[in-house]
Amino acid sequence: MDKLMNDQKKKKINEENLENSCQETQHDNNNKELNSNPIRNKSDKKRIFELESELIEIQESLRDIQLRAQAENENLRRRSELNVEKAHKFALEKFAHDLLPVIDSLERALEISDKNNVQLKSMIEGIELTLKAFIKTINKFGISIINEENVPFNPEIHQAISVIKSESKLSNQIIKVIQKGYKLNGRLLRPAVVSVSE
Repeated sequence: MDKLMNDQKKKKINEENLENSCQETQHDNNNKELNSNPIRNKSDKKRIFELESELIEIQESLRDIQLRAQAENENLRRRSELNVEKAHKFALEKFAHDLLPVIDSLERALEISDKNNVQLKSMIEGIELTLKAFIKTINKFGISIINEENVPFNPEIHQAISVIKSESKLSNQIIKVIQKGYKLNGRLLRPAVVSVSE
């Protein structure tokens, strides 16, 4: 029985040796085949080089696309912030524009009132205080008045309705403001109506 077991072990060892020998032979044959075919190696190297070049180009293209997308996102974010800022700044534009006739009416009431009439004195003072409070309040919200005289005419903020000859004034100077103009945070609400020197 021992002999039978020894024979089986020997047989098994011989089979393993044979299998290892076959694998080594096959590996040697593969190496010989690779080394014996240098044209295939050169074409493989060329193909690998081409693929690596394509990969580099694709990576650069993707990097460029990514940078452009980031820049576009940043621009979009900035535009959105500007739009929100403008919306906050100029949300009062229509409301402010509609208040201008009220201010004009208060100013006209003061101009035509009889300041020598004792009975109207308290009413005139009330209108003056109301107008001052009104002007102070609109200034808080970024509304500024265009009311300068003796300055050069600026068509962006002035509307000339008459030209007056004047030897004492330079040409194209504001002589008189007929109706005040207004700006909201630098944006024109209404141009000042003026008379200009010739």
